[in-house]
Amino acid sequence: MDFPSVSLGPPIAKRLSRLDVQIEANRCLNCYDAPCTRACPTAIDVPRFIGRIATGDLAGSARTIMDANPVGASCARVCPTDQLCEGACVYNADENPIRIGDLQRFATDWAIRENAVLFTAGPPTGKRVAVIGSGPAGLAAARELARAGHAVTIFERDPAPGGLDTYGIVPFRLPAEIALWEAEQVRALGVEIRTGVAVGRDVEPATLLAEYDAVMIAIGMGAVPRLGIEGEDAAGVWDALDFIRVAKCGGDVGTLGERVAVIGGGNTAIDAATCSRRLALRQAQGDTSVTMYYRRGAERMTAYDFEIEFAQVEGVEFRTFVVPKRILVENGRVAGLELLATDPAGSARPLAGTECVVAADTVILAIGQQRHVALLDAFGVMHDVNGIATVDETMRTNVPRVYAAGDCTFQPGGIDAMVVEAAQRGKVAARNIDLLLRTEPR
Repeated sequence: MDFPSVSLGPPIAKRLSRLDVQIEANRCLNCYDAPCTRACPTAIDVPRFIGRIATGDLAGSARTIMDANPVGASCARVCPTDQLCEGACVYNADENPIRIGDLQRFATDWAIRENAVLFTAGPPTGKRVAVIGSGPAGLAAARELARAGHAVTIFERDPAPGGLDTYGIVPFRLPAEIALWEAEQVRALGVEIRTGVAVGRDVEPATLLAEYDAVMIAIGMGAVPRLGIEGEDAAGVWDALDFIRVAKCGGDVGTLGERVAVIGGGNTAIDAATCSRRLALRQAQGDTSVTMYYRRGAERMTAYDFEIEFAQVEGVEFRTFVVPKRILVENGRVAGLELLATDPAGSARPLAGTECVVAADTVILAIGQQRHVALLDAFGVMHDVNGIATVDETMRTNVPRVYAAGDCTFQPGGIDAMVVEAAQRGKVAARNIDLLLRTEPR
């Protein structure tokens, strides 16, 4: 698949030597209760995949990983393993857990290099399922449905599949080719991936409901919302996801200037900040300062701890308990940022009379994402006031034969909004769609 390959410097993921791999793999105690497996949202059989690495069976190891997690190659790079599998490792008592994420990357990298065929489609059932969105939840659902024998069509509005993994995570954290390989694994099962097709624009929801036996909504989230302050329409003000997308696709983000301000405290804000630092070095502006501004204390930031540590190593600075009041503009371009201090108790309430101005040449907004409410409404799917689709434990919506999973079902700021959790919810939806199609005639 033709997609621009942009690195923006060395990857974050640590690469193990073959000797390190063998040492790490042979450290595994093969715990009978496998706390590492229980800590993984997709329940990867960690001792099994590590044991197969130890015996040289890389195909078996990759198959074990990908069987449980259809986006296991991406998760080997972006999962907060210290909070999941590695955090549950019994070696944590000695502060030396097995490097499970690095071993997972080693096995899946082998599968990618060898173009390994890991799975096959099931016997055809004659049933058709439409999946809207090809991010982690959509790909996971589509793959499981194809393995069950159903004919699946994915509708993806972007030119390439993969969703946020392809377009919204910086390349030194997750190269686009990894997400595209996972999408090709799904396509190889006979799944039709129709890119450049937006449901609600190019095909009507009513058409999908009429022509398919079930519909799975995995639309993720939309653009970063506006701050509603003076100056945010000036040149040099970016939506963080647009900024990352342009940079990852090799586009021109323009000159960043000497001072970049990133508003927000989540993983996307971290990605925008570290991307800015590396782009500045690429533009021969090594003296460019990048500062993240967050409305509460550092302990309330939703970014993963390892991401924050990485940003600090990259030279990103942090200022907490502040909110932007307005963006200063000169000649149509960002010239500075006026800030207000917030309540130190953590309510994020701005404190009058605390205004201060900092210089800024570029401002990047990373304060969450809007929801695709209009599409949910077009399907008649119930959602809460924040636009989050309402589903039951089977990921079924209020509309018969319509399911939803992934970011469109996550609460804002929740710690469960992980790639691996999106994949798991896609699997749950697929399992229940399959049960529906086999037991209830249309």
